[in-house]
Parts: sequence; C-alpha cells; structure tokens
Amino acid sequence: MKKDLGSVLALYPTPLVVVGTMVNGKPNWVLVGHVGIMGHDHIMVSLAKPHYTNQGIRESKVLSVNIVDEEMLEKADYVGCFSGNKTDKSEVFAYTLGQNGAPMIEEVKLSMECSVEDIYETKGFDNFILTIDHTYAEENILNEKGKIDYDFFKPILFEMPGYTYLKTGDTAAKCMTLGKEKTE
Repeated sequence: MKKDLGSVLALYPTPLVVVGTMVNGKPNWVLVGHVGIMGHDHIMVSLAKPHYTNQGIRESKVLSVNIVDEEMLEKADYVGCFSGNKTDKSEVFAYTLGQNGAPMIEEVKLSMECSVEDIYETKGFDNFILTIDHTYAEENILNEKGKIDYDFFKPILFEMPGYTYLKTGDTAAKCMTLGKEKTE
C-alpha cells in the first residue's frame, strides 16, 4: 500500500548547474538544483528571492547555465555554500563572456547562454523563464553526429529529499525501443 506524502515534490533528481551572471560589474556564480525543461528551446531556473544572483539576472537579462560534472563538483559546491552578498565568488571559475555578455565557465564541458524571456514569481522564488540562445559543448563529449553523448559526459544530479549529489550511470535503454520490442 502506498503512503500519502502530501504535496511533496517528487521529480528529483535533477541536473546540477552553476548559474553565472554579471552583478555590479563582476561575474557571480550560484549552484542551482531547481532547473526545468519548458519545450525544446526554453528552460526555467528557480532561485530563492534573497539570492544575490537574482539582481544581476534582472538587470542584465542574460545568464549562463553551466552543467556540473564530477571534475568541477568541489568548486560548484563552494559557490552554493556562500552568498554573493557576503563573499566575492568572481574568481572561483575562469570565464569568458558569451555572445550575449553572460559569463561562461571555461572549464565546464557543457553550458548554455540564455536570455530572460519572463520572470514568474511564486512565494519566496524568482522563476526565470529562459530562451536558450547558444549551447556550447566540448568536442570530446559529442558523438559522431555532433550530439551530446551522455555515455561520455556524466553530469551530476541533485536529489532534494536527501540533499545529495548523484553520479549518472549507464544507459538503461534507447528511448522508444522497449515498447516496440514487445509488439514485434
């Protein structure tokens, strides 16, 4: 028998990302576990209202979404431990400015430069609705067709109930193959 947990968010784990934006002329980085897909060309990043990063996103209307892998996890965790209101995190990552002016982490293997399309406010959160303007990937994580190959790129996942980071694993199956095998 299943137990009713109430209105508990149960969509974890989610990809772990570091969001970068310019705040008062310097890059600021924040670790984010609340990200979502909104179609093929839009994503959403949800940040608690007190985050220092929010003011930079609101002012510049651009940000980078940098997908965390195990190699950069320690630095990513660091930028999640300290607020930009009290700690200058501008030099944690080497960066370049993207085509729209968002700071892009150089060591990251996969990042997206995004523009703010809308901001949806909920109690305690700013939910930034983003258009993906550019996606940058290291060539060594791409397959022969130029697509991201998650057998080579292993992003870290965030799991909220246990407040833990998870490693991605092996491929279970190719999408839309298991159901077809049953009908053949």
